[in-house]
Parts: sequence; structure tokens; C-alpha cells
Amino acid sequence: MTPLAEKVSQSALDGTRLRVVLMLDVEDGAEQRFLDAYDQMCRHVAAVPGHVSDQLCQSIENPSQWLITSEWDSALHFLAWVDSPTHLEMVQPMHGCVKDTRSLRFGVLRETRTSYEPGLLQSVPRVGDGLNRHAITFTVKPGSEATVADILSGYTSPQAQVDETTRLHRTSLFMHGNRVVRAVEVEGDLIRALRHVARQPEVQEVEEAINPYLEAHRDLSDPSSAREFFARAALPAVHHVAKGADRPETLSRHALFYPAKDGCGPSVAKMLAAQDEQAVEDPKGPLARSTVYLREDIVVRLIDLRMPVEEAPLIAVGAAGRHKASVLARLLDVGPDLDVSSDLGLKRFLNECDMRMLTDRRAPVNAPAS
Repeated sequence: MTPLAEKVSQSALDGTRLRVVLMLDVEDGAEQRFLDAYDQMCRHVAAVPGHVSDQLCQSIENPSQWLITSEWDSALHFLAWVDSPTHLEMVQPMHGCVKDTRSLRFGVLRETRTSYEPGLLQSVPRVGDGLNRHAITFTVKPGSEATVADILSGYTSPQAQVDETTRLHRTSLFMHGNRVVRAVEVEGDLIRALRHVARQPEVQEVEEAINPYLEAHRDLSDPSSAREFFARAALPAVHHVAKGADRPETLSRHALFYPAKDGCGPSVAKMLAAQDEQAVEDPKGPLARSTVYLREDIVVRLIDLRMPVEEAPLIAVGAAGRHKASVLARLLDVGPDLDVSSDLGLKRFLNECDMRMLTDRRAPVNAPAS
């Protein structure tokens, strides 16, 4: 992992063109059905805003291995489509044809063409820290919040080591009203780690226990139902920034939920990301790390602070000053009487956004179990 003394940054919010690579293993004998399903999907995806092109390739060495690459104007265009019910419906015919899939997403940094627009390319290479970040979110039936919180707070952590290259690094669970957010950090392959977790008996027991309280029905024993639930619950990390060599145990972790007004989710995420990029530049400042998660108008920001949250309320809410806090508040559905220009209003703003932490578990250093 990269030492955090160097600034770490990743983003899906900078307007960079996106290249998506989907690797598939197709069932023997299902090649034509798969090709027909792909052709049908392509006719629909061509009209999706932000879509540029697609290519379908078949291995010249192993005919069961296929590759789909697509190009998008921006990551936000792709995420809006891939997380939509329309996408789930489009790809449904493919599920019976494939044994396994793996999706990779890349910002375009350089390309060889006779002409191109430099402004659409990622400007500089980003520095990573060796972690993949992802979250899921779902809602539970009103009135069941306390029961669900007890169930999620008391589960036994699964084995952290997945294989030689993949390891669960940290899992943080939060609740805001009847909404649950589970954020994970993984060293290595994210999909492999998530599948590993889903197979663990202790995790299956917890998932089964909360099923009766979910607002959206799911049946995790049914692959189609499970796939639909996790696709609908996906909350991608669209921006991460960190700087400093702080040890995790010295930092205070918080998740903030931003109830964006209709259509304002991307604007809220971009504003938070821009202000956090500036805030981490101060090595003695309150903010050590920030990750912004976005799905349509659901915005969650996970932060690690060097001081108690009440000592840095502006940085905690993601604002560089009272004016910025007021602009942010106008993008949110927090009521017309919220005045963040006052200390009382800012405290209320923070209290309304700050999520309740249920669990926060890190894998011990040099130990296989979390």
C-alpha cells in the first residue's frame, strides 16, 4: 500500500472519458444466445446519454472467453446507466449464458489518434493506496431500525484473508433513519472479496436475520434475486482523497448522509469532492481522508478526522466556509429554516447529516482474521 504522506486521489467526477472492460466466461454451447443478447442490448445502449462506442471480442485461444469494451463521455454517465433498472433489464438475457464476469473501469489518460480533445482526457496520473472502495445501501421498514441495528452491530467478522493477493481491510456500517450503509475497503480484487464474504456462514446468518425487515424483498438463495438486490443497492465510490501518515486508530471515522434534492446528487458530490481536495492539503488540518459515494441522488461521504467532529464542523460537513455551507444546504432537502450561518444552525446541519456508526472493523496488521 502507498504511504499516505503522499497525496492519494481517485475520482469519477472530473469529466474524464471512461473505458469500461467487461471480461466474461460464456457457457459452452451458449455462444449464439450470448451474441443475440449482446446485439439486442447494443440497440438500446446506443441511445443512452454519454455512451460513445462498444466492442465485442472473442478469444482466439479459448472461445469461451469474451471481452466487451465500451467508451463513455464520463464516469458519471456510465454509473447513472449501470445502476439503473433499465440496465438490469437489458442484461438479464445474458445471465443464463455466462459463468463468470469481471468489470474494470478506467479513466482515459492518453490515446493515439490523429486528433483529439485534450480536455476530455485525465490530466495527470493519480496515486493510489492499494485499496478498492465500495459501499451498498438499503432501507429497512420504519419501526424496525433498533432491531436491525442490534443485528448488524453483533455479527462475527468473517476471515479477512481471501487469498494470496486479496484481503478485507476494513468494514464500516452506519445507519441514518431507516437507511443502512455498509462501506468496505479491500486490498486486491474487490469482486473476489465480496464473493468470499457472501459465502461465510456468519455473514449469511446476519443477512437472513435482517431479510424480514427490508423494504425491498430479496432472496439471497436465488441468484437472480441476489444479483438484482446488490445491483440496486450498489453505492459506488466516485471520489477519494487522502494525505498524511496518520495511523487509523488515531483518527475519528464518520459517515455523513446528504439528502440531495431531485437531480442534485452529482452537484453535491462534486462540491464535496472539490472542497475535500483542498482540505487535505493542510497536513495538520482536521481532514485526513475522504471518500464520496454516489448513486443518483443518494450521496454519502465517509471521512477520517484528526480531531472530534464538533471541533471542526465546517470541514466535517464538507464546506470551506459558511458561504459554501449555505450553498451546499440549498442543494439538500433539509428544510427551509436551516441557517448554517449561525453556530446553532451549523450544529443542527451536522447532526442531521452525521450517521450513526454501528460497526467499524479493521483487519489486524499481519493477521489473517478481522
